[in-house]
Amino acid sequence: MTMHKETDLVALLNDLPEHNLHRGNVGTVAYVYDAAPNDSGQLYEVEFMNAAGDTLAVVSLRDNAVKAVELQNLMLHLSERAA
Repeated sequence: MTMHKETDLVALLNDLPEHNLHRGNVGTVAYVYDAAPNDSGQLYEVEFMNAAGDTLAVVSLRDNAVKAVELQNLMLHLSERAA
């Protein structure tokens, strides 16, 4: 299990159609919740933005729903969103 910290970039491991987000979309960890005893993994608040800096979604995600992103391995991709 990877422990992410605030401002880390993370990528989704699965689609989140209810938020119009897709596997591989990159977000920023905005908040790390305190872990509760016997919890099922660390919980993060992750913000997803477009290239203009507009927030598209803020989602609470477990550590098993995201993976760390290293800038040298990040390739930009055009993903047009439905209005």
